[in-house]
Amino acid sequence: MSSTRTSTPGESSLATSIFDSKSPSEVESFDTRAEKWHFATQVVAADSSQNQYGASSTPIFQTATFKGMDGPYDYTRSGNPTRGGLESHLARLYGASQAFALSTGMTCLDVILRLVKPGETVLAGDDLYGGTNRLLTYAKSHGGVDVRHVDTTQVSAVLPHLGAGNKVKMVLLESPTNPLLKIADIQAVSDAVHAANPEAIVVVDNTMMSPYLQRPLELGADLVYDSGTKYLSGHHDLMAGIIAAGTPKLASDIAWHINAMGSGLAPFDSFLLMRGIKTLALRMDKQEANTHLVANYLDALGFLVHYPNLKHHPMRDIHWKQASGAGAVLSFVTGDKQLSERIVSAARLWGVSVSFGAVNSLISMPCLMSHASISAAVRAERGLPENLIRLCVGIEDPRDLLDDLERALIIAGAIVPAVSKDLLTADKLAALYKADPEKWSLARAAGFKRPDGPDSLLQGVAKGLAISGENKTIDEDIVVSAPGKVILFGEHAVVHGVTAIATSLNLRCFGVLSARRDGQVAIAAPDLEADHAWNISELPWDLVPARNGTAPSAELDAALLSALEKIVADAKPTKTGTSASVAFLYVYMEMTGSRANALSVTLTVSANLPIGAGLGSSAAFSACLASSLLIAYSHVAVAGHEGVSAPSVDLVDSWAFLAEKVLHGNPSGIDNAVAVRGGAVAFTRAVNGKEGGLDGIRGFDSIRLLLTNTKVPRDTKSLVAGVGAKKIAEPHVVNPILDDIQAISDEARGLLDGSVVAERDAFVGRLEQLMRVNHAHLRTLGVSHASLEAVVAATAAEPFGLTTKLTGAGGGGCAVTLIPDSFPADKLDALLANLRALGAEPHLTTLGGPGLGVHRGLDAGAGAASKLKSAGSANLAQWSEGLGGKWVH
Repeated sequence: MSSTRTSTPGESSLATSIFDSKSPSEVESFDTRAEKWHFATQVVAADSSQNQYGASSTPIFQTATFKGMDGPYDYTRSGNPTRGGLESHLARLYGASQAFALSTGMTCLDVILRLVKPGETVLAGDDLYGGTNRLLTYAKSHGGVDVRHVDTTQVSAVLPHLGAGNKVKMVLLESPTNPLLKIADIQAVSDAVHAANPEAIVVVDNTMMSPYLQRPLELGADLVYDSGTKYLSGHHDLMAGIIAAGTPKLASDIAWHINAMGSGLAPFDSFLLMRGIKTLALRMDKQEANTHLVANYLDALGFLVHYPNLKHHPMRDIHWKQASGAGAVLSFVTGDKQLSERIVSAARLWGVSVSFGAVNSLISMPCLMSHASISAAVRAERGLPENLIRLCVGIEDPRDLLDDLERALIIAGAIVPAVSKDLLTADKLAALYKADPEKWSLARAAGFKRPDGPDSLLQGVAKGLAISGENKTIDEDIVVSAPGKVILFGEHAVVHGVTAIATSLNLRCFGVLSARRDGQVAIAAPDLEADHAWNISELPWDLVPARNGTAPSAELDAALLSALEKIVADAKPTKTGTSASVAFLYVYMEMTGSRANALSVTLTVSANLPIGAGLGSSAAFSACLASSLLIAYSHVAVAGHEGVSAPSVDLVDSWAFLAEKVLHGNPSGIDNAVAVRGGAVAFTRAVNGKEGGLDGIRGFDSIRLLLTNTKVPRDTKSLVAGVGAKKIAEPHVVNPILDDIQAISDEARGLLDGSVVAERDAFVGRLEQLMRVNHAHLRTLGVSHASLEAVVAATAAEPFGLTTKLTGAGGGGCAVTLIPDSFPADKLDALLANLRALGAEPHLTTLGGPGLGVHRGLDAGAGAASKLKSAGSANLAQWSEGLGGKWVH
């Protein structure tokens, strides 16, 4: 044989005969050339210099064993030339010291986790693939690993775990995350982790991007793993996983475990994966282009869409700093789990399946499929909506993809045709697709709207083909007001099923909803110590609960409420400011439904009601909040000067009650009912099977009232609990009192609706008698206070002779005094001075005034908000009168 001829198969191992050893200069030659090529070239140009026969595809060595003792291969578990060729190619693509091909992506994570010892810590994200979460849970419960889930998209959330003496061995990142497509700053996290603990390993699951769009090793990560089943293969015809190691030491550790476990990829699958990789760039370019069109279409319809190429994605800039594309996966929320299920079921071209990355498009509901292994409680804690739909976009014609998706949305009832004369015809749409596919997708969306919303926000696309939806706002200021309330009879007894009589109070809260042009939403309420603005795009729209029509959800959504409390807390407001801000944002977000529908507005609020004195100030605020937003979103209309219709009043009341739930947890509903409707109401709480109810009382004239705020706060919960305890300990004392208060309320109801006493003097006189008896009962129940009794004594003293009782369901810090029509002005002035001398704050007002008010008139919008904010509570009446126009109630 010639000495220059390579060995034949019969003379040495098959591996040696085909992949003969080569000199370092030859390797450098190929790698040097490859470094100059663009990725789309590199991914195709696998190194074939090892192949003596010049095969253009890496041969399949379908063998378990190799003959001989001196060759580089002996057993396929330890190494195989087909897999070796694939791994060399992948190492170049990832920029890795060495790459490994394994049986699945989850096998990769299993191998990597074996680098962590019991007692060491793994920091992992809080939005993870379900299988990742399952394996981490096992490592924690069976392997003694300290697994901590943190928001890895925020470096500040990782840092507290990296203090002195930390045992962090590994930080596991996904970016974008699956399925909410959150973004982690890979370089910033890597730098922070390595600075705090040089021994810690930063691991990145790069499956959503593949090495074509993102190479984490170049950003400071130590290990990268990838489900080769997805984009690398691209056809869902094999299972595979890839690990790329940044250093020889890590590569050595990984190689030892793979050999010991026998988890290397089989030869035939290695061949298939190599074949798939060569079309990676071609496929992903098409898939990504299709995804842009689908994301823009859904976003234009008003759904909250998670996709890092959309301008409103909160970490878009970070993503594009570290990646060269947005990928081909998006997710969106519908607000209703059953609606999402109908959409998925109605799809035909979009296959209902887990996984992603193939040439065919898929649709799924992660919480029911890929992430079902994560408990519902944990999903809720991590902000993963049950109604989330994930779309994995393939290479089909985008016209067919949108046709099928649009059909599914229509069948499910998620969208309905919009009413517009400006929509493009089918021929014009076809021409537009050829000229500009992106504008074509937006023009398609302009033909539809959400069933419970206004016509598509993007119908202007059909005219000018330009988008300007980020700073959508209102045309003119919306000015509203609502009264406070007093409970005249039934305090404390109402908790035990006794009827309470409450009336509106002509001390009011005023609100102005005004336009902004900066993409923010804000509250300016100096009385409530709430004055802050938030970027609309940064609010947690994916957590907005589902609702039917224009009515609010029946119950508060714990995940949204918790998220808003954290957002508001960042500004460090007072307790009152926190409550008001959270209530405002909660109602605003639920009523808006999605980010695309969001109005950029400011709600300015001021009141001459004492705050926290048990006079319904929060209910008046809630009524102003609800009514102004309902008008802004065209759910409530005020026709001319005729006032607000009865159905609209009920709608405002329901939203005001939602705000009261945010503020108080479990309100009775009486405060917001009075604030919206005005007049008087009789309220009975359902207790022990007794039927409750709320009835309006409309037949009485307003009554002059002196309301005195003692400015001594009362602990409502303790007072209520004290009466309850007394009822148990002394039923023979408390039960007769409750029966007597019920009789007082029944008679007061008859007096107020005019059915018992017709003459004014007799009417007021009898009310005074009932007030004295009711107050005596409350004193016996132990809910009065020395400051209240001082007011009672001061008003009853000569020469005044007036009747006073405490007010408020919890005892309150206020007292109410009836002022007869004939009471002399000089005596009233003297009484006010005496009360101020006690340190109290008296307000002369009336009972039984109007409820919700909406201002009508062109003068209302001229700087109404700024003037309201600067007016101060003492000058609100003058501010209101200076608006011009007319108030309707």
